[in-house]
Amino acid sequence: MNTMEWYNSLQKPFFAPPSWIFGPVWSVLYICIVFAIWLSVQGVLAGTLPKKLLIIIVTNIVSNLLFTPLQFGLKSNALALVDICVVLLTVILWIAYVKQQQLLLWLLIPYAVWVAFATVLQLSITLLNR
Repeated sequence: MNTMEWYNSLQKPFFAPPSWIFGPVWSVLYICIVFAIWLSVQGVLAGTLPKKLLIIIVTNIVSNLLFTPLQFGLKSNALALVDICVVLLTVILWIAYVKQQQLLLWLLIPYAVWVAFATVLQLSITLLNR
């Protein structure tokens, strides 16, 4: 069974959006994320943001990139759930470190909201398909 057949065969909650929505949403979010990374790194280099923020950002990026291979490559709902929780935690921490910088908040809050939704969605899919 190929990846799309597998994903389409999973039970999903009533609030699951159509599959086609994920591409456009993530495309916009990735633009925001890249800009937020750039601004955050500039803040760290300027000394206005702590260096440990870089660990949070790198963890966020790695976890974000791991989601698709875990969910669709390994077809592991459970590992994808753990991973998306890490993404959510790190974006919340990222926001906490940059909360005084309004532009960064505007870039990161949509990301946090989408990841929170995606976490609830992944939890639901994981529980429905045990």
